[in-house]
Amino acid sequence: MKIFERFARTSISFLLQNSLFLLVGAVAALVWANVDNEGYRHLVEGKLHFVINDVLMCFFFAIAAKEIWEALLPGGALSSPRKAGTPLLATLGGIAGPALLYLWGAHALDAAELTRGWAIPCATDIAFSYLVARLVFGAGHPAIPFLLLLAIADDAVGLIILAVFYPTGDMHLVTFFACVAAAVLFNLLVLRRLKIRSHWAYILVAGPLSWFGFHEGGIHPALALVPIIPTLPHQADDVGIFAEEDLPAAERRHDTLNEFEHWWKNPVELVLMLFGFANAGVALGSVGTATLLVSGGLLMGKPIGIALLTLLALAFKLEMPEGMSFRDVVALGFMAGIGFTVALFVSTVAFPPGAVQDSAKMGALFSFSAAILAFITAKLLSIKRFEPG
Repeated sequence: MKIFERFARTSISFLLQNSLFLLVGAVAALVWANVDNEGYRHLVEGKLHFVINDVLMCFFFAIAAKEIWEALLPGGALSSPRKAGTPLLATLGGIAGPALLYLWGAHALDAAELTRGWAIPCATDIAFSYLVARLVFGAGHPAIPFLLLLAIADDAVGLIILAVFYPTGDMHLVTFFACVAAAVLFNLLVLRRLKIRSHWAYILVAGPLSWFGFHEGGIHPALALVPIIPTLPHQADDVGIFAEEDLPAAERRHDTLNEFEHWWKNPVELVLMLFGFANAGVALGSVGTATLLVSGGLLMGKPIGIALLTLLALAFKLEMPEGMSFRDVVALGFMAGIGFTVALFVSTVAFPPGAVQDSAKMGALFSFSAAILAFITAKLLSIKRFEPG
């Protein structure tokens, strides 16, 4: 019995640490949708889909916003243009490359009705690309922080794209700004002045108020906690994305913002499992033009855009991290092509439920093949794993 309990704890810990619960949910959805599509649709469509995509996913985007905000603080990856110049240009390539290839493909295939999905292949899945990068490069390789910076900047732009280009209805900006401003000011002028430290106090009042503003304002409410995150008390500097995970427990930061992440990190993994289950259930016969455009943007547009803009950065005398070569950038470009989570999410807001949306989702699912391409590229380019010392 104890062996079984130990195995269960180890397995759950592994799934949580590597964001694999999302895959569990996605695989379960794929199996069910292809065995009993009508039963699957009956379960997930409607209120369950709304609760997961519009409410629970708020916490996923909040965790992403937390990493973006800290990256802007002194010492953070985005705090210095000189420090971040090359990966930020690479980020631009990783967004423009897939979008342009997608739009060109839609025009070439005479599929103008699909152009609304241009942002789907722009996403980079931080967790999965980070996992693949650690397997290819080894912990400690300078390509890993380069990729993380690229991915986090990509997500920052992705949040803006989602809010600006994919409204959920008629825009009511007065309602939106009034509710969000009230939520932010409540946290800054009331809770911060009272020196409240619990993250619950900052979320339970301001969160629903901001969500109402997003929902009624016509902007996707899953982004509702993004403007709330910077109002939580936090350290004045940043130790780097994911760096705190490598610190001993006694040295970890316990400010309100980090306590928010510590509390929600594992629940968010379970939210992602529900998200994968509610959104990845598509019939395998759903492959279509949108599948080709999305997967082409991620598997080809991403690495090409990242490589070309990195060359441009080097031409302008910007530098790459010491110990990193252009060969690493080529392999890294394929890792950035894993756009599963956000690409799946954007598919649900870019197209209404139906054949086109399912076809686009298949493209997001196929983005996992970018991991295979990354391993093959690393092998062909003789990229060696980093070994300490």
